[in-house]
Amino acid sequence: MAKLDLADLSLFRHVAEAGSITGGAVRAHTALAAASTRVRGMETILGTCLLERSRQGVTLTPAGHALLAHARNLLAQADLMHEELGAFSGGASSQIRLLSNTNALTEFLPEVLGRFLADYPGIAVDLQERLSDEIVVRVAEGAADLGIVAGTVDTGALLTLPFRSDRFVIVAPVSDPIAGAESASFAEVLDRDFIGLDRESALQRFLADRALREGRRLHLRVQLRSFDAICLMVQAGVGIGIVPETTARRAQHSMSISAIPLRNDWAQRDLRVCLRRREASNAALWRLVGYLCPGSDLAGRGGL
Repeated sequence: MAKLDLADLSLFRHVAEAGSITGGAVRAHTALAAASTRVRGMETILGTCLLERSRQGVTLTPAGHALLAHARNLLAQADLMHEELGAFSGGASSQIRLLSNTNALTEFLPEVLGRFLADYPGIAVDLQERLSDEIVVRVAEGAADLGIVAGTVDTGALLTLPFRSDRFVIVAPVSDPIAGAESASFAEVLDRDFIGLDRESALQRFLADRALREGRRLHLRVQLRSFDAICLMVQAGVGIGIVPETTARRAQHSMSISAIPLRNDWAQRDLRVCLRRREASNAALWRLVGYLCPGSDLAGRGGL
């Protein structure tokens, strides 16, 4: 009788977490046709439907939720086995699944992750961008080991540690009428042309949601891949943008743009690291926490 293997379980986990077979196939580095065939093969082996399919993606059936829980447990055990045995071969001994919101990912993580990975060549980091509320859910469910989120999000029972502080500002050409304002609210500029990040960006989805809460929609003239690119397009007079203050201040050294503080409470970004409390025995994870939060007494309790 055919049985599921770890490759099946890994693919299913990717599909469930991506919310689509297409997204799961990309994460699993598998062709879409092969992934779809493999998922249907799993349903045949188990004799039950695992996914409800629609144009918007897939949702898990009760059987799918049960399989996902088992898949995560078995894959975690397999990772632990590789971690313990990897030390004997001198290869990469551990992988950490890290989720981050856009602000932390673009402004703060590259430098600290670079130092960490250089110091620990036996540890790999699987880094993905997500919205803060999505990150909390995935960390709590065990779909990720570590998350970096906005301090305004409810982290429930997760352990949290301070990471960095920043805030979002409006960037506009120095000749723009808004450039002389002491501050502005998001609602006050929603009739303007915006330059934003691409549609897959967690921040862009967040801003689109905030606009809908105001009963409006963002008018995006162009979507780019970085905050620095947004600042360059703003300087060209194409529109205004919303970027971290750290980005805006850096860009002002070489670009003719102004930074106008946003008055909205959500513009303040007190970024925090979050993880499950039961991860205290994961030495590789706590090594990374030590780099992310070097001044935290709690990080020291993880066995660093």
